[in-house]
Amino acid sequence: MTKNIASAARPAPPIGEFQEVGGRRVFVHRLGNGGPPVVFLPGAGAVGLDYFAVQQGVSQFGTAVVYDRGGSGYSDPVPLPRTAAAVATELHELLHVQDLAAPYVLVAHSLGGAYAHRFTQLYPAEVAGLVWLDGFHRDWEDFMPAAASPAAQQTTPGPEQMRPALHEIFAGLVADYPQHMRQPLIEAHVSDEWLGVGIAERGSLVALSDELRAGPDIPDVPVVALTAEGTDPGPQAAMPEQTIRAIHEGMRRMAAAVVSTVSFGEHRVVSNVGHHQLCFTRPDVVVQAIRDVVDRVARA
Repeated sequence: MTKNIASAARPAPPIGEFQEVGGRRVFVHRLGNGGPPVVFLPGAGAVGLDYFAVQQGVSQFGTAVVYDRGGSGYSDPVPLPRTAAAVATELHELLHVQDLAAPYVLVAHSLGGAYAHRFTQLYPAEVAGLVWLDGFHRDWEDFMPAAASPAAQQTTPGPEQMRPALHEIFAGLVADYPQHMRQPLIEAHVSDEWLGVGIAERGSLVALSDELRAGPDIPDVPVVALTAEGTDPGPQAAMPEQTIRAIHEGMRRMAAAVVSTVSFGEHRVVSNVGHHQLCFTRPDVVVQAIRDVVDRVARA
């Protein structure tokens, strides 16, 4: 079942621009120059500007691109959930109309890994390298405990119950953002629309797995995979310690599986930081991983 999630008054982005793709507006923000372009694929419930601190760091040595896929963030609404192919082809068109020449380094966070993997299946010659930030694996059910399944996630508190805590959590994450960006992002993140998008996208994991299994593994390009070995505040923090350990172990195994399929693959564990916190609180670690992949691409 798909849902078209939209509000009467959509928030305006504090920075960035809109690019028409397929007759809809897609939000995009670019910083820096030089190639290969580094493109960020957000996780479920995340938006391009969540990676702003990392984007700033990457812009010191190349072109860094953040965007919101259709139906999420500041981009125009579309029925959700979407196929990985729909998201990948939309991103492909966005990069071309932005005159960003391939090949690209894709930085995939969480569910963004599904869309990055599909991009590599459809356009393998246009991917120079990958940075996997706790990224989705098509065989995730083989790695993760039952407590991490979509059915189990449905038992967590709804948006109304979580909104005050989410407001406080997100305010802390963007505390170092420029002042003109902080409050608009906080308010948008706790809105019914954005919270609903995250829920809708997380409900597509099984379908995305099936879609990706029909195609090949990621291409043989340089890959650095990061695993965030910490606990985010919120629902996960209330889980039993044994469950949290099982989730961390599953995430480590998924990252190891990703890097095992390529000639140059490296897995790095980042301690004391949660899955959602990673790009906000440890942008230095993420920027270094990206730089290492870009350097490896340049040497190749």
